[in-house]
Amino acid sequence: MTHPLAEAGRGVSASRSLDALKGVGPKLAGRLAKLGLRTVEDLLFHLPLRWQDRTQVMPISELTIGEPAVIEAEVLGMETVGRTRQSFLVRVGDGSGTLVLRFFHFGASLQAAMARGARLRLFGEVRSGPTGPEIIHPEHRPADAPADDEATLTPVYPSTEGLHQLALRKITAEALRLLDAVPDLLPAAIAREHGFPDLHAALRLLHRPPPGVELEALALGTHPAQQRLAFEELIAHQLALRELRRRLQCLQAPKLAAGALRARWLAALPFALTGAQQRALADIDADLQGSRPMLRLVQGDVGCGKTVVAAAAALSAVEAGMQAAVMAPTELLAEQHLRNFTQWL
Repeated sequence: MTHPLAEAGRGVSASRSLDALKGVGPKLAGRLAKLGLRTVEDLLFHLPLRWQDRTQVMPISELTIGEPAVIEAEVLGMETVGRTRQSFLVRVGDGSGTLVLRFFHFGASLQAAMARGARLRLFGEVRSGPTGPEIIHPEHRPADAPADDEATLTPVYPSTEGLHQLALRKITAEALRLLDAVPDLLPAAIAREHGFPDLHAALRLLHRPPPGVELEALALGTHPAQQRLAFEELIAHQLALRELRRRLQCLQAPKLAAGALRARWLAALPFALTGAQQRALADIDADLQGSRPMLRLVQGDVGCGKTVVAAAAALSAVEAGMQAAVMAPTELLAEQHLRNFTQWL
């Protein structure tokens, strides 16, 4: 997803292909393309679905079944169980209790990482196992390994098959280094008026929220950083509509005046048009009699008489020697219009 105001032009760095980022090869670039992510800017505006708080380490004795948690523990022992479908079980402890790590897919490198006495930092959802609490396929690393991302909340991004969260986080961190190349197109005065952060601050916060951020506001989409992006998207939408209208006004259209044929048709209808229908038709006639294409929406409740207004407008085109098409979203509705038109005409 590109920035909503990308038509105005962006910095060269932000427009670079994702394969220019460290760690992005052809295979990863192909998976990212499935999400519509092809440039650095696309990745910067690929926002998290939710966030996990991995900044706090919890004692094993305080873990809650069904909740994700971060723990630091020492490997106490391991074993491989099962014959047809083997599992690799690792028991860890932190002095307050013990926990089982269960792996269904494992190899020599994983077994080496889980050597007795190794201290690990683990993350995963705690479940109830046969011998007590356990985590299935936890994320893990040596407890003393540097992890800058754990200084902030951990983002969980929309993904696709074969594209792991860890890979998305790593390349997003690389993309954030180029964030300053993305121009902030919302005037600062407007941002201040609405209490919005600048674009760079908003994107940094959403990709790497600090521990004290209002998680509830993020979950509801009401955080000022999210509201700022939504506001800018609405502005882009309105600008696009204005540009569409401007382009239409540059085109010429034949003048279609209501004539005797439509007047006879209206007089022959088994009902009289309501005041609202007459006003709507008068507005449409004013558009059709002009030299610019009409761009109008007729809105009303079900059964209020929009179809007869459309038929009258189409008849004006036919009477002027033009063609008219009435499109419907479903075959059933199209057949209903055909029956009505046949009956009226």
